[in-house]
Amino acid sequence: MITGTTKLIGHLGFPTESFKSPMIYNPYFEREGIDVLVVPMGCRSEDYPGFLKLFFRLSNALGALVTMPHKVVTLAIVDEVRPTAAIAGACNAVRREADGRLVGEMFDGEGFVRGLLRKGREVAGQRGLVVGAGGVGSAIAASLARAGIAELGLFDSHAAAADELRRRLVGHYPALRVATGSNDPAGFDIVVNATPLGMRHGDPLPVDVARLPPSAFVGEVVLTHEITPFLDAVRARGCAFQIGTDMLFEQIPAYLEFFGLPSTTPDDLRAIAQLR
Repeated sequence: MITGTTKLIGHLGFPTESFKSPMIYNPYFEREGIDVLVVPMGCRSEDYPGFLKLFFRLSNALGALVTMPHKVVTLAIVDEVRPTAAIAGACNAVRREADGRLVGEMFDGEGFVRGLLRKGREVAGQRGLVVGAGGVGSAIAASLARAGIAELGLFDSHAAAADELRRRLVGHYPALRVATGSNDPAGFDIVVNATPLGMRHGDPLPVDVARLPPSAFVGEVVLTHEITPFLDAVRARGCAFQIGTDMLFEQIPAYLEFFGLPSTTPDDLRAIAQLR
């Protein structure tokens, strides 16, 4: 039931047909009696800068979930960019502070790290390799740095992207050791495929799995199927791993906390979601 007291979280992007968030958040809000609704709002790129600010002039606007193609441009619109979003070079959540300022944050990487920690693994003091320095890879690297990882290896087929990500990371975390240029997983505790490799039949694996320590924890971001060829090979190697959709569900409690709402567990959200 929508009433005059209902708060809105706008899910901003274009097009909206593939949006899944309303089918995850809204069943949870309804069950818990939380008077909030996530509403898809299809906004084209040319209209977005003006619309984002106009949306937050609504008295019942609680926050915004930001998706493609607006994640990057949002950084230049909000009044404050949190360090994780600044390192990632993109923003997927915005809230309005009591003084009216808009604050932008990025949660893609937070979802990955929360999933890893909930599975009983450590981040602080570990060595991590992130393959892919685009939006998702940058967000995961930023969240690993925030969680206290000691050393990061970054690799991208476009070397300049990895080098630029390194520059942003050490600007915020000067003590972090960051190396670029190699996707050799030997010696790493955490290895992440943050590339699209695995979405299409015949894609090469992102790393040489024979070089992967069996003790390593491996993360995947591909969402098209649960066990990608990479994870199939990783499983045969004996590594613990995390599937792509784990990252999706793990980040939603972080969003809820960011918006000041009662939180829950990823397992609860999976159980109540009405995805179709």
